[in-house]
This record gives sequence, structure tokens and C-alpha cells, in this order.
Amino acid sequence: MSKLLYIQASPRGKRSHSIAVADAFIEAYKLQHPDDKIAVLNVFKAQIPDFDGLAVQAKYTIMHGQAHSKSELKAWKNVEKVIDQFKAADKYLLAVPMWNFGIPYRLKQYIDILVQPGYTFTYNKDVGYQGLVKGKPAMIVYARGGTYPPATPAEAYDLQKKYIELILGFIGFENIQSVVIEPTLEKGPDFAAAKRQEAIEKIKGMAANF
Repeated sequence: MSKLLYIQASPRGKRSHSIAVADAFIEAYKLQHPDDKIAVLNVFKAQIPDFDGLAVQAKYTIMHGQAHSKSELKAWKNVEKVIDQFKAADKYLLAVPMWNFGIPYRLKQYIDILVQPGYTFTYNKDVGYQGLVKGKPAMIVYARGGTYPPATPAEAYDLQKKYIELILGFIGFENIQSVVIEPTLEKGPDFAAAKRQEAIEKIKGMAANF
């Protein structure tokens, strides 16, 4: 039995194209893996701790090999709890809309908590950075209002897919699959609905071997 962590990065619920397609993946996945456990985390609803001055200071205390103060320790325990919940999963599904060419701020906050030295990556002067979250697959559903084809000027504006796959690779992911729904605004609602259905059919076929 495996545990799949389903991370939703949209506050739009059923109106979200990325969540609708990711939900279709979950439905197909359950049919193929009925004994697996699925945990859902919506970053806009979850109690994600602030990565503020106290948490940052606690991070540098660790990096400098010093002992935490009581207030630093409390802040860092909240960070560790989020990391532990993330690393406890065996598989990952992310529903990620594009906001201002990048990702929603709450997903960035979540990532900034996860990406910590000694927890999700390490550094060795001989080999450089090494990810610590290894051997786990990730499926990413991206939705964006426009289109960003490779080898076109528009590609430079895609800081959504590039960033997510870079940061996941940085912490150790090697098996990253994705489905993109685009455009969801540029050509109107009917075209967006057709592209969403096309993505749903595609992702259902990817669930069996995930």
C-alpha cells in the first residue's frame, strides 16, 4: 500500500482547471490502486506556518551548528512537521495554476518551508547539491490562461512549469510527469473546456502505471 499526497495550489475549487484534471487522475488512480491512501492538501486551506524571521533564524542556527533558543525551536518544529508530512508520502500529485507567469504565492510559501538543508537536500563540496527525496514519482497538472510553446518568445514567460520541475529535481525527484491545460482564457470558455476534457482523457490513461 502506498500513500499519495495530492497538493492543490488553487483556491478556486471546482472552478479550477488544474484541480478538475487532477481530480480525474485521482478517480482513475483509485480504480487501479484501491488499497492506496490518498491525502489531500490545499495550500490555501492548510495551516502552513510563516517562514518569517524566527524560522529563518532557526534555519541559520542549524546551519551554523548552534543550539536553538526556545522560541526558535518552537518555530522550527512547525517547519519540521510540514516537511515530515511531505516526505511521508510515496507518490505526489500537484494541481498548479499559473499566476503572473509563475506559481501561486501559497505554493511558494509551502515550497520555501520544504526545501531545507539536511531535510530535502544536502551539499557536499565534492559533488555539490544532492536531493534527499528520491525514488518517488510526481505527476503535475499545469493550467495557464495563455500558451507558451517551446522555441518561441512566449516560452521565456513560463516560470511555472520550469520552476516546479527545477525545484522538484533539486530535492531529488527524477520521475516527473505532467499534463498541461492551455489556453484557459485566451480563446474563450468553450475552447478551455475542450482542452480540459482533452487533458482529462490523457491523464486518466497515465494513472494505471503511476
